[in-house]
Amino acid sequence: MAIDELRDEPVSPEVISSELVYSGNIWDVRDDTVRYHGGRIRRQYVAHPGAAAVIALDDEQRVLLIQQYRHPIRHRDWEVPAGLLDVAGEAPMDAARRELAEEADLRAERWDELVSIFTTPGGNDEVVHLFLARDLRPAAETFAREDEEADIRVEWVPLTDAVDAVMAGRMRNGILATGVLAAAERLRRDAEA
Repeated sequence: MAIDELRDEPVSPEVISSELVYSGNIWDVRDDTVRYHGGRIRRQYVAHPGAAAVIALDDEQRVLLIQQYRHPIRHRDWEVPAGLLDVAGEAPMDAARRELAEEADLRAERWDELVSIFTTPGGNDEVVHLFLARDLRPAAETFAREDEEADIRVEWVPLTDAVDAVMAGRMRNGILATGVLAAAERLRRDAEA
């Protein structure tokens, strides 16, 4: 197989039934039965609106990390600015711009797409779009933060230290891990070009 042919393949099996099991504030739970490979498969999953995340790098190659409480894991984990695609018609990059302003009071002059990932394809349909933001400036306005964001901690960390922390298992947030590794690889490739 040629390298450029190595990719995920969309499949559209016949959906025999689809039931909304739970309607939530942010996401829903569905119970689907599909015809697949000569039989039927029944699966429950979280129907998710998707999200956008930002790897914000300053002129010193430091990445902006935020730490906040996440109840399901009972941790204050390190993350990158991110948020749901919950504004109708909003493009992922526009959501990334909004989240950088809301969570870090920053805007960026330079934006690059990094990667898009399925976070947990066996349990939800969430796609997170990650962007690299550079040439950072203060946002025009600051935002009031509440709930988990009320005591958000912000740190600027050298990108190489963030990569080391991910590789050592000290930071386990999947979006952060994917983002800092992708950003480091992007910078490496740019330096070789």
